[in-house]
Amino acid sequence: MAIFQDQLKTRFAALGVIVVAVLTVLAVRLWTIQVLYAESFATQAENNRVREISLEAPRGRILDREGRPLVTNRGALAVLAAPSVRHDEKVMASLSALLDMPIDDIEEKLSSEKLEPLAPRPVALDVAPSIVAYLAEHESQFPGVEVASVPVREYPRGTLAAHVLGYIGEISEEQLSAEDLTGYKLGDLVGKTGVERQFESVLQGDKGHRRLEVDAKGRPRRVLSEVEAVAGRDVVLTLDIDVQRGAEKALADALKAAQREDFDNARAGAVVVLDVASGEVIAMASAPTYDPRTFVGGISQKEWKKLNAKGSEYPLTNRAVMSAYPPASTFKVVTGLAGLQTGITREWRQYYCPGKWTEMGEKWPKWCWERSGHGTVSFHGGIQYSCDTVFYEIGYEFYKRDKEELQAFARSMGLGSPTGVDLPGEVGGRVPDADWKRKFNENYPEYRTWLPGDTVNIAIGQGDLLVTPLQLAAVYGGLANGGKVMQPHVLRSVLDPDGTAVIEGTSTVRYAPKISAADLAVMRRALLSATHDGTAKGAFRGFDLSVAGKTGTAQVYGKDDYAMFAAYAPANKPKYAVVVVVEQGGSGGAIAAPAARMVLGALFGKNTEFVSARDESR
Repeated sequence: MAIFQDQLKTRFAALGVIVVAVLTVLAVRLWTIQVLYAESFATQAENNRVREISLEAPRGRILDREGRPLVTNRGALAVLAAPSVRHDEKVMASLSALLDMPIDDIEEKLSSEKLEPLAPRPVALDVAPSIVAYLAEHESQFPGVEVASVPVREYPRGTLAAHVLGYIGEISEEQLSAEDLTGYKLGDLVGKTGVERQFESVLQGDKGHRRLEVDAKGRPRRVLSEVEAVAGRDVVLTLDIDVQRGAEKALADALKAAQREDFDNARAGAVVVLDVASGEVIAMASAPTYDPRTFVGGISQKEWKKLNAKGSEYPLTNRAVMSAYPPASTFKVVTGLAGLQTGITREWRQYYCPGKWTEMGEKWPKWCWERSGHGTVSFHGGIQYSCDTVFYEIGYEFYKRDKEELQAFARSMGLGSPTGVDLPGEVGGRVPDADWKRKFNENYPEYRTWLPGDTVNIAIGQGDLLVTPLQLAAVYGGLANGGKVMQPHVLRSVLDPDGTAVIEGTSTVRYAPKISAADLAVMRRALLSATHDGTAKGAFRGFDLSVAGKTGTAQVYGKDDYAMFAAYAPANKPKYAVVVVVEQGGSGGAIAAPAARMVLGALFGKNTEFVSARDESR
């Protein structure tokens, strides 16, 4: 018995030691928590109790050159719901019935991880007043659901200038890594295209924030503090609403006229209007267009697929800067000036056009658009009547000189490179040469050699030569501006909240090709003859304004001819350059030139009706 008692004493002693050790550890731990880490744990507790959400800033407005609004903001009544609502089946069912929206769609919106964890998710935009009233009367039945006025983009001019203005949407992963979009996070709305994207940094204001106290389940209880957001700055563009409207109507009328002449595939095109002295873009139209209002509140997958479907002609593409075309005979001004500068030709040098041109050999004949031939014609007449043979001869001479002077001169006027316009997505076109052809046909040795026909094709604006409508307008603007090609731009100014301009667009000479005043005068006289007595005569008959311009009809493999026209006016004291391109529209003189006449009518207050004209030239 004594032995057993001794064993119990030993065991109780060991247990006591263990208990003392555990209590000591707990005491040390409690002391550590309460003394050493008290501040840290207090901060964590506060963070569990308090949440901060961002408040979006209204974007700046976009105005035309006269201060007339193109894009503004409006308050839209939206139904917002906290993310936690998706766990309440009763509220979800009631909300679905009230909004006539599938529960799965509501679930998808509330589950979005692109927004801050506690930020209310927009469920429905532009809700009816009856829904607002119902939610107000039955607030207790919809915990976590609220109606708020949120700023959304408003387009008072509808689809006008949609391609220039662009649209906004949720920032993408790719945009998050862009250098000019630092400080953004998933869920933020940013400019995706056009001016909205180009001037995102000034249109986007400074976000505010709201501090909320939440319960243990993360549900908001009350607002602790709030810092209001600061609206973005207004952007004033060089566009003129009236001219823009005229340009879009002219393009639409040209497409209709082409279809009446059995060019049923004419469904796309572009118009550009530039101030020749400043490079300001007065109008820029692209067809087909789209409605930027489709993107307000987020575009549906169905609508997005529709805009990008094959056969839609891709209405989101701004053809003025993002599409490149063979310039056809509108390029003859470049070939002609290069020929004048190098002494290959002169204004009244005589050529003979039999219709069929065989200087490169009978095996490789080329035809003038006038199959019966123009007979004896001067260089001046070659521009006036768009005689291909004249430019075959000039191109062949360039080939035999073997210096690629034609390509070099074209590049000196800005072709083959982006113009630098302050719009995203601009392509540079192409001025092909022997090196390009060799690289392009790297896997086809039999096609690598630069041939005489390559230079001859370039001379009439065909072959592998490509230009954008904006590039072509800049070139003709340069002809009108004493040879100085200005950099096109759409920014006129950025305004402070009080209306003071803090940033202003600048006029910059982009290219200054070596063109003598005498040679420039030769070309300008020839372009004036083209509209008075040449291929564009029918389009400008009875027009009370002197216009200098050139028709073009581009041949594109597998498609109908593209109608083109490039001009500047007034011819004696130029102010504006105009370019019209109608894809698969047929003749430049019959379709594109009358559209340009309409645009010039809008610019100078003249008749703006589409006139019927006949022209078989290229």
